[in-house]
Amino acid sequence: MSANPIPPLHLYSVPTDPGAAPEAPVKRERPRTAWTADQLMAAHFPEPKWAVPGILAEGVNLLAGPPKVGKSWLSLGIALAVAAGGHAFDSVPVQGGPVLYLALEDTPRRLQTRMGKILGGQAAPAGLTLVTECPPFPQGGSEAIAGWLDRNPDARMVVIDVFAKMRGPAPQGVSQYDADYVAVGYAKRIADHYGIAVVLVHHVRKAGSDDFLTEVSGTNGIAGAADATLVLKRARGQADGILHVTGRDVDEAEYALKFQAASGAWQMLDGPASDHTIGDTRAAILRYVRENPGVRPRDIVAALPDIDADTVRRYCSRMAEAGQLTKGAGGRYYPDTSPPEVS
Repeated sequence: MSANPIPPLHLYSVPTDPGAAPEAPVKRERPRTAWTADQLMAAHFPEPKWAVPGILAEGVNLLAGPPKVGKSWLSLGIALAVAAGGHAFDSVPVQGGPVLYLALEDTPRRLQTRMGKILGGQAAPAGLTLVTECPPFPQGGSEAIAGWLDRNPDARMVVIDVFAKMRGPAPQGVSQYDADYVAVGYAKRIADHYGIAVVLVHHVRKAGSDDFLTEVSGTNGIAGAADATLVLKRARGQADGILHVTGRDVDEAEYALKFQAASGAWQMLDGPASDHTIGDTRAAILRYVRENPGVRPRDIVAALPDIDADTVRRYCSRMAEAGQLTKGAGGRYYPDTSPPEVS
């Protein structure tokens, strides 16, 4: 008889003492929804609560990406970091608190293997609850998640991997846009009522686009209903992925990430994302010009002897055309900002 490495986990309250009564749900006041203009301007609102500062705030966060890009590794790594109060992406400190992770495409064995790899011998946080089955939102899923949140009033995040498993059937007689908006609305009501971050793991379209928001699978109703959209895309150069982020409470940004295959962890790389999506030769030239603005190609050749003079001149010209460098008077090159004016 084989041992079960992970005991069954349930969203519903199961008292440890069979004779004990279930814990009473936490009562929460209904938020105010109507104001006069002067009342609203005089009101004091707390800052948004962050699951991952600058990246994942309270509200619905749509995490999308192509299949097999590593979305589940990324979301599980964040869940472990937040539950333990460690560092997300190996660099961003996060406040610890209970996390609910709905791994609806995984088995307990696969979760155990992945967590063991990410933890690397560290103790697994008791604050992370993992569930492999849950009914869709309109068929009891919302109540199940709400019940867990009532029993964990200090919860900081709920991860749903994947969103398609929770959305349920579309309401009859509505457009696909409205159906998508309603589906995300279930998660939105939970996030707003409990003041937590809800992460919906989702897919992108096969066809690429210059606007990462249009790559989210489904209609614009999905991204439109979410408070923030994060798209993980494969990248060339030194980075394994670029995380594009935009939202109502988060500044639009791009983060270069490196996937550590040995540990299964996504690590954030230093500097602008553009530095890590270009080849090694361009990256070396760009770093040197940033450290020494106003240099000529011959200065770069002297500093980077592994790159020949013709290559340096050709790359500097192409990088200036691409906006990665700025060419000033006298053939001098500057970072991607305007060169100083000549007096």
